[in-house]
Amino acid sequence: MIGQHLKENITLVTGASGFVGQHLVRLLSAKGYTVRALYNSHLPSNNLQQLPGVSWHKYDLLDIFEVEEAMAGVEDVYHCAAIVSFHPKDKGGMLHFNVESTANIVNQALEQRIRKMMFVSSIASLGRTQHNAPITEEEQWEESKYNSVYSLSKHNAELEVWRGMAEGLDAVVVNPGIILGEGNWDEGSARLMKVVDSEFPFYTQGINGWVDVQDVVNAMYLLMQSDITEERFILSAGNFGYHEVFTMMAQALGKKPPHIKASPFMTGLVWRFSMLKHKLAGGGLTITRETARTSQSINNYDNSKLLKFLPGFSYTPMQQTIARMAAAYQLDANM
Repeated sequence: MIGQHLKENITLVTGASGFVGQHLVRLLSAKGYTVRALYNSHLPSNNLQQLPGVSWHKYDLLDIFEVEEAMAGVEDVYHCAAIVSFHPKDKGGMLHFNVESTANIVNQALEQRIRKMMFVSSIASLGRTQHNAPITEEEQWEESKYNSVYSLSKHNAELEVWRGMAEGLDAVVVNPGIILGEGNWDEGSARLMKVVDSEFPFYTQGINGWVDVQDVVNAMYLLMQSDITEERFILSAGNFGYHEVFTMMAQALGKKPPHIKASPFMTGLVWRFSMLKHKLAGGGLTITRETARTSQSINNYDNSKLLKFLPGFSYTPMQQTIARMAAAYQLDANM
């Protein structure tokens, strides 16, 4: 455990073993930072553990005493830790952890007078416009049956950060779109590459914002180093249909792209069948009511605000992101 001490230019990363956290830790290590990387369950690979300037520590962010100890001597905080799930059984735990862990981090950031905090939220925490108009950072949250439990948890967690800012905390919020990049091919958005590799034939008509994980961590770093505070930023390279993204993935892998359009009625049947199969036979739940609904919804996000605040920043073209992702996937598959 870490003892109390004065500020030592330590950068804290919560959720450091997660998808965004791992890429962020690599970036900070490469730039020469002293990083205190927090994880909750499993240590990451030896390659990450051995990064220069990075020390790994297991902490429970729901324990206020452990949070106090973890943040001792810290200068900057990147709060990436969150439960991401669309499984009904995870509803209570996700709402509790995502909100309470953020409240604990914010309270200690105020108590210990850190220099600045970066909070990783999601476009899921933004409201929805009428008539598919572009969604901006100014969009107001509205209660709706179409909001996922995950989006509610991120919205409420974000409110804790805004509360901290009202109490004097320097902080910035980022709202990434669907994040693509190298990672665990069995989890999260990286799993899409595995689905496309199997030549899954169906696609849905939904549109969403998408972004490269390397762009996400670069934007977070640049915002942290700037004098920008009390702002939120959508992180998205552009709005793409699921069919368009899956087709680019298939082309990068040399596979047959999806070619059968799945209607809302069909996806409704699929998630119900998936739930029944899960209840009878156990195993993973491949699709839920929330993910089925999201896959059919059309959401366009305005990414112009970040480009105005960071004029030197630019997004990686989606085709380039997917090509790099496919090369990493194929390399891992052949090992």
